[in-house]
Amino acid sequence: MTKADLADKIYEKVGLPKKEAVEIIETLFNSIKNILSEGESIKVAGFGTFLVRKKSARKGRNPKTGSELQISQRKVVTFKPSLRFKAMVEKG
Repeated sequence: MTKADLADKIYEKVGLPKKEAVEIIETLFNSIKNILSEGESIKVAGFGTFLVRKKSARKGRNPKTGSELQISQRKVVTFKPSLRFKAMVEKG
């Protein structure tokens, strides 16, 4: 599913013009990106939590050549689904 598909869903359910639906989707995703880039977490009740984790530097290996290399410290975004969301996905 793409942003355009999400905008179509909003258009069908709410009846907003497609242009406004696209603006809402863009605003939502930009807000999420900005909040996560500041290192804050986002909790959406009934859906889940987006967290920013710090991964420390570690040794790695190039699987093609076998040579060792250093993987630098970095931040990653993780998602932990809520119990209600997990149950819904499991039901199919």
